Amino acid sequence: MVFATNLIGDILSYEALADSEIRLMDIDEHRLEQTTEVAEAMVDNEDLDAAIESTTDRREALDGADYVLNMINVGGTEPFENEIRIPEKYGIEQAIGDTTGPGGVFRGLRTIPEMLDIARDMEELCPDALLMNYTNPMAIVCKAVYEATDIEVVGLCHSVPHTVEAIAEYVDVPTDELDYWVAGINHMAFFLEAEHDGESVYPQLREAYHDEETYRKDTVRFEMLRHFGLFPTESSHHMSEYVPYFRTDEDVVEELTGTDYAERMATATYLEGWKERSAERDSSELDVDLDEVGVDRSEEYAARLIHSLETGTPRRFNLNVRNDDGAITNLPNDACVEVPVFADGSGLHRCSVGELPTAVAALDQQHTAVYELAVEGALEGDRSKVHKAIKLDPLSSAACTLEELHEMTEELIEANREYLPALEFPESERTAIPTTADD
Repeated sequence: MVFATNLIGDILSYEALADSEIRLMDIDEHRLEQTTEVAEAMVDNEDLDAAIESTTDRREALDGADYVLNMINVGGTEPFENEIRIPEKYGIEQAIGDTTGPGGVFRGLRTIPEMLDIARDMEELCPDALLMNYTNPMAIVCKAVYEATDIEVVGLCHSVPHTVEAIAEYVDVPTDELDYWVAGINHMAFFLEAEHDGESVYPQLREAYHDEETYRKDTVRFEMLRHFGLFPTESSHHMSEYVPYFRTDEDVVEELTGTDYAERMATATYLEGWKERSAERDSSELDVDLDEVGVDRSEEYAARLIHSLETGTPRRFNLNVRNDDGAITNLPNDACVEVPVFADGSGLHRCSVGELPTAVAALDQQHTAVYELAVEGALEGDRSKVHKAIKLDPLSSAACTLEELHEMTEELIEANREYLPALEFPESERTAIPTTADD
C-alpha cells in the first residue's frame, strides 16, 4: 500500500497527469481497499480531476490502459522462506535471495507464469501499453516477458539513485550536482563515470576507502572498488550475494561488518523482517489520517517516465531493457541490461555504452548466463537448464559441490511444485542428473 500510494502521488503531482484515470488491481481485497482509500483521499483533498477505480479483476484493470505498473509477489511467505532456508542447509548464506542465487532463480521461476499471463492479457486488451515492472528478480522477469510476448517492458529499480546519494555523501558533494554514467545489469551495474564540476570524484572515493568511518558504511562496495576499480550500484548487503568473495567465510563476514551492514549480514534477517511487515499489513487497520493525505513527489522513476512520454519532456533514466543493438557490446544482445535510456514524446531511446571494462563485464556475463538458463528453463519446461543456472551462480558454486547443488535444486523444485508445473516429470526421473547439453 505504501509503495503504491507513493507512485499514485507521484503521478498526480504533475499537472499534465492530474486528470488521469488510475485503476488499482490486487487479488488481496484488504490491501486493495486500503490503497483505494488513500488514493481517493489524495484526489479529494487536492481537488483533482483524477478518477480512481479498483478491482480484483485483472482484465478489467488492463482494458485500454496506456501504462501498466507491476509490483506483484507470487506465493507469499512460504515459497520465499523455502528459497532461503533450503539453500541455507547446504551452506549458501543468501543476504536477501530475491534477485540472484537460488532464491532469485526460483522466485523467477514461480513469477514468470503469472507475468506471462499479465503480458498476454495486455496483448489482447492494451497492446500498445508500456509495462513498467518493479517485481524482482528484475532481469529474469523482464527477459521472460520480452522473449515470450510482444509487450514492451522496462524494469525500474531504485539502486542507481540510491547509490548516487551514497557516493555524493562519501565525497561530500550535493547529490543533484553529481554527474554520472552507469551501465551493467540490475543490481550489478557500475559507475563508469562519476563527476562533479567536470572532475572525476573517483580519487575522493578511493580516499574515502581509507577513512574507517566511511568504509564501515559500505564495506563490500569499497572492496569491489578497491579490487575491480569501479563502484557498483547495489548496497553492500545485497552486493555480497552477487559475488563469491564475501559470504562463505565467517571471518570475512565478521571483518566486513559495518554500521549499515552489521545485523543485516546475518543470514535471512531480511526474510524475517519481510514476514513481520507482511503479517502486520494483513491484520492491521488503516493507520493513516485520510484528512491529512496529500500529493507528494518521491524519487521514483515511474511518474517521471510517464510524464516524459506524455509531454515530450526529455529525461534520462537508468532502465532495465533488452540489450538491443549492443547497447553494451560485450554482453549478449538478448541479455536484460541496465543502461541509460532517454525518454521523450517519441518513446524510449537506449544509449550506446560500448564495452564495459573486462573485469566487471566478466562479473555481469556470469549472471546473464544464469538468467538466460533460468528463463529458458521456465519457458521450455527444461529442468536441466534450471540445474545449470544454479550451478553457475557464483555464490552457490563457491559454497557447494556440484552434487550438493543438484540435490538442493531438486529439493527446491519439490518445495515449489505447485508453482512450477512445467518442470514436473515422472517420480523415477526426478533424481537423475540432467544430461542435455544443447543449450
